[in-house]
Amino acid sequence: MSNTKPNILLVYTGGTIGMLKDFKTGALKAFDFKTLLDKIPELQLLDCNIETVSYEPIDSSNMSPEYWIQIVELIELNYNSCDGFVILHGSDTMSYTASALSFMLENLKKPVIFTGSQLPVGDLRTDAKENLITSIQIAALQKNNEPVIKEVCLYFEYKLYRGNRTTKINAEHFQAFASPNYNELVESGVHLKVNKKYLFKPDENKSLKVHKNLDNNIALIKLFPGITEVVIQSIFSTPNLKAVILETYGAGNCTTVPWFIKLLEKQISKGIHVVNITQCSGGSVMMGHYETSNALKRIGVISGKDITTEAAVSKLMYLLGANISQEMFKTTYEMPLRGEMT
Repeated sequence: MSNTKPNILLVYTGGTIGMLKDFKTGALKAFDFKTLLDKIPELQLLDCNIETVSYEPIDSSNMSPEYWIQIVELIELNYNSCDGFVILHGSDTMSYTASALSFMLENLKKPVIFTGSQLPVGDLRTDAKENLITSIQIAALQKNNEPVIKEVCLYFEYKLYRGNRTTKINAEHFQAFASPNYNELVESGVHLKVNKKYLFKPDENKSLKVHKNLDNNIALIKLFPGITEVVIQSIFSTPNLKAVILETYGAGNCTTVPWFIKLLEKQISKGIHVVNITQCSGGSVMMGHYETSNALKRIGVISGKDITTEAAVSKLMYLLGANISQEMFKTTYEMPLRGEMT
């Protein structure tokens, strides 16, 4: 049994968690991450070695596939020397980034845990310390010299979730995230309770494969009663468009007016992929369950099942970048690749 402490790489990309408030002006400014141990001395109590890397902070509203590639390249570079990764990120687009990284890091066998906070580290009532300390502690969890967590996760307010199952639900509660269709992986109380049966089990015989080719020629259409043909047609007329995600009602239902179905059928025949996901925060698309989704099934719309919008978007970018054949695309999208759908 080896006694070496796990090495954890802490990566700061931006977000409230890495800010300090100037008490004179009230303005938030990023602090030097090298001084993190001074700001949170409790980190020295953790049974692991912590290294830090800090990017020029970006607001998570400016997050983009280019930044996702930078983050996965950093993980790839440090993969063999580190036992786990904790990524500090603004909460607004954290679920998008966590979902994207789950697809970009194939055969991942180490924890990549996203966290952040609603209040800055220096605030009296901050949630930053607990989120950060517990994220590092979970990233360092080992059993028989193997990491316990082997997937991309998101930790916030006492719960660790599968990253590609999360969505941000609240802009001011400490409990900012939910995982509507999948159980939490770890609950943090007096002890860390690991829900082993929900953990992702990668193929132990395959080595890490990093995908950096993402194609963002996609669109997202949220249906609403009264949406017009002109609006939908204009979106489908976008140059270089390759795929569209339709946010439909309930279990995947939509209007059955003839122009709508004809328009979709024409686009699908031109090779544009159309994915059906639900506007509901929980539950699944079941095409053909009601008459109002029969037509979608018939014309070859892809079922997103119980995938979140965030995971639907990043999975689409990943699969379009992977150059999968037109014939195989629907089958591949409808399969769970990283535990993102049931």
